[in-house]
Amino acid sequence: MFLVTGATGTVGAEVAAALTGAGEPVRALVRRPDAVLPAGAEAVTGDLNDPGSFEAALEGVDGIFLLSGYDDLPGLLARARDAGVRRIVLLSGGSAALADLGNAVSRYMTLSERAVRASGLDWTFLRPRAFMSNALRWLPQLREGDTVRAQFPDVPAACVDPADIAAVAVRALAGGHEGQVLDLTGPVALRPADQVAVLAEVLGRDLRFVGLSNDETRAELEASLPREYVDAFWQFYAEGTLDEATVHPAVPEVTGRPARTFAEWARAHADAFR
Repeated sequence: MFLVTGATGTVGAEVAAALTGAGEPVRALVRRPDAVLPAGAEAVTGDLNDPGSFEAALEGVDGIFLLSGYDDLPGLLARARDAGVRRIVLLSGGSAALADLGNAVSRYMTLSERAVRASGLDWTFLRPRAFMSNALRWLPQLREGDTVRAQFPDVPAACVDPADIAAVAVRALAGGHEGQVLDLTGPVALRPADQVAVLAEVLGRDLRFVGLSNDETRAELEASLPREYVDAFWQFYAEGTLDEATVHPAVPEVTGRPARTFAEWARAHADAFR
């Protein structure tokens, strides 16, 4: 039995679907009992910020797909170990390698990895770079017209398909990748303008790209995020502390097939943009 946390989220939903599709028994930790899950997944309610709330979810579980950033992760991991869980596959991120405790994003990923390392459980860390699905943030603009205005226009990223992250997670949950840190990327680094050009071709639309200035980008971020996260992303992308452009081979090495391209992702999700 595998327990998937964040089972209704961008990556967790893909992990749950991939496991059930492979015929594996899946228990999905959700906050609401009416959450929509893949057929075959067993829903169990609980809150990762309250480890005592999901003890029943741990019964018979061999491996957990776990998200980073929860308040009492050591307590959660101790309960998992005591319940007989053997393996943790942690969804972390590239900024964990920075170990920058002064950066809000790097901090929670770094501390989560440290807690898992200290838990005594077998572990695999997944460090994906930017998600291809982040392009969905442009949906409101595309509903209004053919102009896409994007933050950090000069920053390339080897974005990864969340389905590829899930494919790697499923193999790690099965065992054989213990003690490994897997950097997950797509096959090529693209700037936002490159992604918009791909979307234009896939959607058959004449899209226009406009890169936001640093001042415009900062204003947008501050309107939607707490200041500590604005500062974190500013350090990553404006100051260049985080490298998301380097292509890593983990997806093809683990899955045995090439990492999906942004064009493949866009074609698979074209209906969302229409």
